[in-house]
Amino acid sequence: MKTDILIIGSGPAGLSFARSLADSALKVVVVEKMGEDAIADPAPDGRDIALTHRSRQILTDLGALKHIADEDISPIKEAKVLDGDSPYVLHFDYRRVCDDALGYLISNHLIRKALYQEVKAASNVEMVFDSSVKSISPAVDSACVTLSNGTEITSRLVVAADSRFSESRRMMGVSASMQDFGRTIVVCQMQHDEPHQGVAYECFRYGNTLAALPLRGNTSSIVVTVANEQVDGLLAMSDQQFGDYARDQLEGRFGNMSPVGKRFHYPLVAVLANQFYARRFALIGDACVGMHPVTAHGFNLGLLGQDTLASLIKEALHKDRDIAPDDLLRTYQSRHRIASMPLYLGTNAIVKLYTNDLPVPKILRKAMLRFGNNFSPVKAAITRHLTETHKLT
Repeated sequence: MKTDILIIGSGPAGLSFARSLADSALKVVVVEKMGEDAIADPAPDGRDIALTHRSRQILTDLGALKHIADEDISPIKEAKVLDGDSPYVLHFDYRRVCDDALGYLISNHLIRKALYQEVKAASNVEMVFDSSVKSISPAVDSACVTLSNGTEITSRLVVAADSRFSESRRMMGVSASMQDFGRTIVVCQMQHDEPHQGVAYECFRYGNTLAALPLRGNTSSIVVTVANEQVDGLLAMSDQQFGDYARDQLEGRFGNMSPVGKRFHYPLVAVLANQFYARRFALIGDACVGMHPVTAHGFNLGLLGQDTLASLIKEALHKDRDIAPDDLLRTYQSRHRIASMPLYLGTNAIVKLYTNDLPVPKILRKAMLRFGNNFSPVKAAITRHLTETHKLT
């Protein structure tokens, strides 16, 4: 088989990249190790994605949002950050930067399903399911990829979108820096007695962190971050015990709380590829930059990265040039590094500071919240950066 672009992985990054190229003259093949049913109708995984304004616009342009009901898109009106046992709150309000919301929450499985529906309808995209990549052999003008079913595919460009623990990245000899935080997140949706008013909470307690993200009705997505040795205890709690735990962490703001559905847990490991490309090979999504979820920018960075690469490829195609020379991939790396490095390093620094319970870091934690709250230009700049309202043009 011959193709122009081969994408490894049909997660949100891989599918959005395929959809970005759906209107081009390029032939695109997506290789996925799971079966079609799991991709066409993915099961809920507990993760609710906070979209920035720019990410919402990208998904709108890709046609994905028309497959998601309005009631499944929840606006974040305000965000409040709490530290330890202090009553002081760092407060972000949408009215400072835009007309409707700081961001928008959509369940991860709904985004994946919507993107698949768009990709499935594209005449130039072929999906290969139940197959994994066994080897990648790059040459000057193309790369040969061997699949687990024995098929060999020659492609002008191979794009890896196969998670932060990317096997294809390793096959290509691209190293990555990993930050294992020694912590795990436990996520689930919860119903509660009191309305959330569209307010998201990030509670940096001593020894753990809890985030509450506002969904439809009196429901919130609850994200608890604890040390790895504490995870089994949280998972072993009854629904009532876990609801009481979340209620206490939120200091009763939502009244009584009870889980809806099962709890999911994920280890916290941040990943940054040391190179974003190799010969006839590029990384997107978590395979390129895998973020800690505390600033809710992992998905948004993945969406931005694929959009950057797709734009460069379409520009080259329009000018009748090679779609994957080293200079094009180097430009992609440069642009995406500029976009991702400040967020990646800043997020890791925030996590280290706000999970350190020694006396001096505790003082710095509180000082930073007050500084961010009381200096209007700084606060406005942070808000614009996190919502990406300033980049819509």
